[in-house]
Amino acid sequence: MHRGADRSLTGKIGRVTGAIGPGTLGEVMLEVRGGTAAYLARPYDGGSLFPVGARVLVMYLDPPQTVYVEALPEFLQEPVAGP
Repeated sequence: MHRGADRSLTGKIGRVTGAIGPGTLGEVMLEVRGGTAAYLARPYDGGSLFPVGARVLVMYLDPPQTVYVEALPEFLQEPVAGP
């Protein structure tokens, strides 16, 4: 983890608005301070891929505006309506 990491956004759930992957800088929208803000995003493990529209979990903020994200755990995913 980066030495200047900020845990203030840890646990927030975001929606990917710019694809995230190894060696790329994506984008995530997060609900913060009563509104929605865009943050630059990188995969927490350095290798995962997250397409536009995916929901992700923020692990930490690397100031000033980059979050590191991982896949949303199954227990936090919205249930899919059955037949």
